[in-house]
Amino acid sequence: MYDIVIIGSGPAGYVAAIRAGQLGLKTAIIEKNVIGGMCLNWGCIPSKAIMESAKLFKRIGKDAGRFGIGGIDKKALTFDWSKAIKRSDGIVKKLTTGVEFLLKKNGVEIIIGEAHINSASSISVNNRNLEAKNIMIATGTKSPAIESTVEGLIIEPKELFKAREIPENIVVTGKTPVAIELAQAFNLIGKKVTILCPGDRIMPLADQYVADYILNKIKKDRIKISFETELTSTEGIYADGILSLGEDEIKCDMIVNAATRKAILPEIDIDMKLTEEGYISVDEDCQTSIPNIYAVGDVNGLSYYAHVGSAEGLHVVNHIKGIKQKLDIKKYPINMYTVPEAAQIGLTEADIKEQGYDYKISEFPMSANGKAMTEGNLDGFVRILSETKYGEVLGVQIVAPNATDLIAEASAYLEMEATIYDVAQTVHAHPTISEVFMEAGFEAVDQAIHK
Repeated sequence: MYDIVIIGSGPAGYVAAIRAGQLGLKTAIIEKNVIGGMCLNWGCIPSKAIMESAKLFKRIGKDAGRFGIGGIDKKALTFDWSKAIKRSDGIVKKLTTGVEFLLKKNGVEIIIGEAHINSASSISVNNRNLEAKNIMIATGTKSPAIESTVEGLIIEPKELFKAREIPENIVVTGKTPVAIELAQAFNLIGKKVTILCPGDRIMPLADQYVADYILNKIKKDRIKISFETELTSTEGIYADGILSLGEDEIKCDMIVNAATRKAILPEIDIDMKLTEEGYISVDEDCQTSIPNIYAVGDVNGLSYYAHVGSAEGLHVVNHIKGIKQKLDIKKYPINMYTVPEAAQIGLTEADIKEQGYDYKISEFPMSANGKAMTEGNLDGFVRILSETKYGEVLGVQIVAPNATDLIAEASAYLEMEATIYDVAQTVHAHPTISEVFMEAGFEAVDQAIHK
């Protein structure tokens, strides 16, 4: 009898398994593909590795001379996708090997196979039956398929990061930051890119102010975007390298499917409540409608961010051990690996208005920060939303090349229920990008020093 059996070894599942092992729980983790799940193997890590290669390629061509570096023939610069993938593969291998080592080190049994939930305490895998006091589902999500009879036209994210020739004209479907990130990466290496966005805005979880900023950047970089356009099939609308959408004819050699992802559900022999969108319905402790079965990570539809899935997994393990705590997803950052990066935490401006707060917005531009100037990275801002009575920080939004790292400071502010006065009084080393927090704090209290 296992204390817990975890289905899925992505960041939600493997982090929970390691913690369960550390706490002495008899633990098994079942994975039908490879340890690390999508994030480590064909999602978060390889996409960020490729993005860094693409950004370096673009910067060498654009900024080398301005930074005093001569002897570079811009016309001779080329981007080798296969070599960039080889570098990415090396990073993935180190990380997945490390995760497998940590699982074994903490006594977690690793089972490769496809799980079938027979009851609230029974799972079968590889013709073997496992009895468990608790079951955790961490099976993740995948993009809905796009039907096509044209071989090789549709590329799923799982298949994208492989050695290949990248064609000239690329269409990316989707509205999430992942779709925007992929579109920008291809644009950086000189490809002609079109985004097909189902709906009237990109990055729907982002504050509108942040989404509008990134949208303007996309347009400035000559990435075409078509709103209210959802692609489910290429039948009758694709021929001879042309995708015909109404009056628009889009040159298209490859379609990358980055559509909003849907839950991957294991086979389950008992009724389990699902949301209208098909995710597993959970309560505030990530417990499903079946006693002792939990669902963590993007399979429950609460968030598709890896760090949130990890936090949910840790929360469930603590819950099983009798540790009571609140899981407040609003206090977890949302990271968007766009160019420039974007990140936010806490309430958006729309949330604040809906909840009836009297609030103030203080903003400080990266273009006025000394370190940003030396790096040549002037795009972006830090934006703090605070309530006016006590000055408590309600939300923070950042657009900057390293916004996904900077947001960690804002996480501490929200966790400690800090005020704008605390932010203003926090001393930051000079010159650093992080000084923008102090400036935005002063802007909220009275007036920024360097603005």
